[in-house]
Amino acid sequence: MAEICPTVTATNSHQYREQIERLAPFATRVHLDFMDGKFAPIKSLPLDLAWWPHTMRIDLHLMYKKPADYIDQAIALNPQLVILHAEAEGNFVEIARKLHKASIRTGIAVLQDTDTRAIEPALEHVDHILIFSGDLGHFGGTADMSLLKKAKQCRHLKPHVEIGWDGGINDTNTRELVKAGIDVLNVGGYIQRASDPKSHFDRLQSLLH
Repeated sequence: MAEICPTVTATNSHQYREQIERLAPFATRVHLDFMDGKFAPIKSLPLDLAWWPHTMRIDLHLMYKKPADYIDQAIALNPQLVILHAEAEGNFVEIARKLHKASIRTGIAVLQDTDTRAIEPALEHVDHILIFSGDLGHFGGTADMSLLKKAKQCRHLKPHVEIGWDGGINDTNTRELVKAGIDVLNVGGYIQRASDPKSHFDRLQSLLH
């Protein structure tokens, strides 16, 4: 069954704490965005300052130009999943092997203009594919539903891979995303900007059935 995975996208430690604490009462799987100011246009707080309640399972999304420079920090945090970008520099397979050796699942994200064929050479090392329809480093992106064709392509390439979606998820498109084969719905602004975040989370949960 698909999962709603609230997102934390913070540029400083104060925002980060606020967003984590907003989700802590109800979220069990959380997607943490980290940006280097190069691959993504804005910079987050440093990865080594990340923390979270023990009740959360964490997906680390590294929007870094050179993720290999940070992978030891990521491993030290012991998340369940680390997502790197197909468009980033470095040897993805080498990084994936290092993560798997540490018993951390490996994901690869593809931006809007990236063809899914670009990730075929690394597929045997991929546990999760993230279809990115957002605005790098920001809440409030638009869900470009035409990108759902990528979900079908990914499912064909690797039938049992976990497929995530990032960007513009709300209560008007959740059912369509799930029907199209999205397993993990990374939700930012719809939950974080709500006056009652839990009610928005619960609303999306109700649409998964």
